Amino acid sequence: MTTATAPIPAAPVWVRRAAHAIALCAVPSGLWRVAMASGVYVGYSDQVLRDVFDIPGWGVAYVVGLSVFTELAALFPLLLVSDRWRPLRPRTLAALAWTTSAVLVLVALWQLVVAFTVESQTYMSSGTAQTVWGFTFAPLFAIPVLMTAVTWSYAKRHRARGQAVIPPRA
Repeated sequence: MTTATAPIPAAPVWVRRAAHAIALCAVPSGLWRVAMASGVYVGYSDQVLRDVFDIPGWGVAYVVGLSVFTELAALFPLLLVSDRWRPLRPRTLAALAWTTSAVLVLVALWQLVVAFTVESQTYMSSGTAQTVWGFTFAPLFAIPVLMTAVTWSYAKRHRARGQAVIPPRA
């Protein structure tokens, strides 16, 4: 058996766990946003919800849509550990994963800047609300690190195989 026909090694357990952890890291912030859209008090006054976030109104669709999009995007790393379903060629998927990792790092850095600006802190009505907000959004900062680790493992496994195209199954 040559390296071109050798089976791709399975993803290590730690990589599978990291891929699943990415999906779980997105849950708290999504639930916080859905609570905000549902009218649950999350630290914003009714006036701020109306004027800044347009809730009730189109802001509800935006906030819930953002939560759904975030969770669907957080499921992407599961493609990198899947042994059965491969929608793209390994080289294409690896390039997409590396690009995603880089974008996630940049977004995380940008969010740190936004989180510590004076304007973003003035909308919250109390320190407790800011603390809850911080705890719900903090897991998102683990995603770039986890995504980079999952991507690195995927690229390493496919590079070791020595081919870019998966042969069709019989």
